[in-house]
Amino acid sequence: MTLQNATKNRLTFSTKLAYGLASLGTATISSIYAALLPIFYQDYLGLSSKWIGIASIIYAVWNALNDPIFGFITDNTRSKMGRRIPYMRFTAPFLALTFILVWFAPEGAGDIAQFWWMLVTMLLYDTAYTIIGLVHGALMPELTESDVERNQLSISSAVFGLIGYVFGFLLPDLFRPRPGSMDTSLLSLQLSMVAVGIIGAFFIIWTTLKVKERREFAIVDKPLKFWESLKYTLTNKPFWVFASMNFLLTLMNSMATGAIFYLADYVTQTSTMILMVYLFAPLALGIPVANLVVKRYGLVRAQLLYLIIAGGGLVSLAFVPTSLIPISLAIAGLGLSGQQTITYNILALVIDADEVQTGTRREGSFFGANALLTKPAQSISLFLTAFILEQSGFITRAMNGGQIFINQPEAALFGIRSIVGLIPGSAMLISAIILLFFPLQGERLAALKAKILTMHAEKEARLAEIESEAPGSTPA
Repeated sequence: MTLQNATKNRLTFSTKLAYGLASLGTATISSIYAALLPIFYQDYLGLSSKWIGIASIIYAVWNALNDPIFGFITDNTRSKMGRRIPYMRFTAPFLALTFILVWFAPEGAGDIAQFWWMLVTMLLYDTAYTIIGLVHGALMPELTESDVERNQLSISSAVFGLIGYVFGFLLPDLFRPRPGSMDTSLLSLQLSMVAVGIIGAFFIIWTTLKVKERREFAIVDKPLKFWESLKYTLTNKPFWVFASMNFLLTLMNSMATGAIFYLADYVTQTSTMILMVYLFAPLALGIPVANLVVKRYGLVRAQLLYLIIAGGGLVSLAFVPTSLIPISLAIAGLGLSGQQTITYNILALVIDADEVQTGTRREGSFFGANALLTKPAQSISLFLTAFILEQSGFITRAMNGGQIFINQPEAALFGIRSIVGLIPGSAMLISAIILLFFPLQGERLAALKAKILTMHAEKEARLAEIESEAPGSTPA
């Protein structure tokens, strides 16, 4: 058995399946939120980029600060249900409710009212999503030491997440106001969002009933104080390399997904579903292949390869003839298949190295700090999308009596191509250069894996001692 495969904690198929189902719920909700929010508030409701920009700035501050707070809280939680599961289970209904409210902004109420509705519902939604997303991500490196099994969890998450992403584009496209239609009502879209929120919450709750945490980390590990935890996290060099790379990937994902409807409506003038097929079919086919690439090249080199492929495909989208845009999307989709499965396995290595240094598993703190540094990219994306469109002379539906304006200026069309392709693709290529400086590779990584297995064996033995000393009781 190779070192990277070695682990005492083999995961069952049902655990891997259940872990993926949470991704189905969260990915459906989050992809709809990312893809629909810009066009909903700017194009459908007519909210100006100034107000969207202000909301984005406020949202960015809260979006960044709440993750390390909740990450620290979950790391230091001690309950019979575990450190992570209670937060995931009991926050799911609030995620559904706040997501639904985002889409019930009052039409025709004016910029001020719509701004406040957008801002308040965004903040509430993000709080619930932060807790669930952070906990779900933190469970992956905690459940097993094996890179192979972690990758299998990531594949399960990626497969179900991909289904969620497809639903995230498909459902709004089925129920949103259609180009050329005389019916401009948002009711069908809003009712579909109600169904999405409820079903998404169900899948998240189902996962919490099937996935069991490892008790030794909650019982044996000694929690760090908040400022001590923050110091160890923010002085970790491998973490800074990862976070820098992931900031650009977050910007890429937010911009590309947030403008896909614009690309379909105004540039290719085709159904969004057609573009989705070109993007997601290679992505889906590439996910199992990514596991083989990781085994052949290792996590970091595999990630580099996929970043270059995806970045090249997206950059080309800005310049190729309209008829070749699907080909650019297909190349990008192939590259994104690796990014979907590999990225957070690299963060798992960072967490392993931190445990060797501090003696404590701190997934929540690292996922929280990662969000602190990368989530502002979502707000930057939202503002850049609105700003570029407005400055390029884009004519919104609200400006055109509620009807889509097909014959947009050439500057606006290139602006859309830049938002979907040029800027995200450039971000991915730069992130590949950053990843070259990631230090946990080769012999250093092998030594880290050996040390982690030893530490976890010692913690399991200590847990057994604690439980034997207090038979019939649950350690506090």
